[in-house]
Amino acid sequence: MLRYFRSSFIFTLLGLPLCAYVGYYYNPTPAAAIQAFFIATVLAVLEVSLSFDNAIVNAVVLKEMTPKWRHRFLTWGMLIAVFGMRLVFPLLIVTFAAGLNPWDALVLAASEPNRYSEIMLSAHANVAAFGGCFLMMVALKYFYDENKELHWIVWIERITAELGKVEAIEIAITLGFLAVLSRWAPPEGQASFLISGMAGIVVYVVVDGISGYLERFGASSADMHRASAGLFLYLEVLDASFSFDGVVGAFAITNNLFIIMIGLSIGAFFVRSLTILFVEKETLDHFTYLEHGAFYAIGALAILMLCDPVVHIPEWITGLIGAVFIAAAFWSSLRVRKMKSSAAMPAK
Repeated sequence: MLRYFRSSFIFTLLGLPLCAYVGYYYNPTPAAAIQAFFIATVLAVLEVSLSFDNAIVNAVVLKEMTPKWRHRFLTWGMLIAVFGMRLVFPLLIVTFAAGLNPWDALVLAASEPNRYSEIMLSAHANVAAFGGCFLMMVALKYFYDENKELHWIVWIERITAELGKVEAIEIAITLGFLAVLSRWAPPEGQASFLISGMAGIVVYVVVDGISGYLERFGASSADMHRASAGLFLYLEVLDASFSFDGVVGAFAITNNLFIIMIGLSIGAFFVRSLTILFVEKETLDHFTYLEHGAFYAIGALAILMLCDPVVHIPEWITGLIGAVFIAAAFWSSLRVRKMKSSAAMPAK
């Protein structure tokens, strides 16, 4: 079991002392170093709690990929997650929001962290609209599927599966939800909120379309390779959407970009380790409803992200709601396993 988390523990042992050094560099006192160490630990735990459902969905998709593309997701994808989403993405937000070039944004992060944090938080609503709409499309696509036969919360999922016969119903629902919430957004930010949300829907449609097109190839090794490439693209965008709220929300905890990058990256390593564990141990085959719980958690996260302009929900509450769905699905899965085992036992 521990072998799955070896790289995560190594990165943790390197990352937490480095955060302590960063804290000491900006304020050369032992208290500042301890505080930075603690903040990075909190960010890592928060990232895992917010992304546990992401690990489950990743495992669902990775099962369909070739070993070569699995390896690429766990290597190239890790680099994209650590440096792309935790360093480059925040820099790009400040670059566009403040009209700076990327280097000046990096200098601003290092020299004026308070100002940098203000710019990041000012973009939170638009980032949440994009990520929230993308994740809502992911969740609705799963439940509004006319071919879906296995249901957890039966009275809900039978209806959504039946409504899945309506073409593009998930787009209509997401657009309607976005339009209603935009009316509650601050007047000066309504247009950008709507545009950001619609961009999230468009990106999902494009990525899902590319993935679906590549998956239609035949069963030859070359065709499977192309299909896996499409799934890789889908997973990377999905991972990015999960990261949006956590990355921007982390600036409410600390204004230091480098502590945020390291702390969230530690959490990302553990999420990748969980993904490998779920795939190789075939966890989702043993726990019937765990996948359902993950998609309910994704839907809840999407709604909370889209509600951000109206009322901000602390990240720990978001993580707790997701954990409740996962725990409930896990418990239901155990009950089903126990019932099947009892039924399979020969009568005495």
